[in-house]
Amino acid sequence: MGPLSGRSGIRASGEITVITRAPWDRALRRLASEHRDVSFVDLSGVTFIDVGGAAALAITAQRLGGGRIVVDRPPPELPRVLDMFWPGLTRIEVAGR
Repeated sequence: MGPLSGRSGIRASGEITVITRAPWDRALRRLASEHRDVSFVDLSGVTFIDVGGAAALAITAQRLGGGRIVVDRPPPELPRVLDMFWPGLTRIEVAGR
């Protein structure tokens, strides 16, 4: 987990599971605290995200005062999980599938 260079957001790599949940949660808290209108989450290096990791992302998006989170190149399960459990959550935009 780390910040993006050149735009507001975070980058993650590897797997987001119960084992890596603490750094993922910290990164999402930092993202929310620095959020203005659009924040980016680059998941191009993530090979798997579990439902708990997706839930943390969805809850973060729901708690934003406004704007949206653009998720770039997530693993294939993330859009499916978001559609299944948070249909109509417009604060998350999935790009570059």
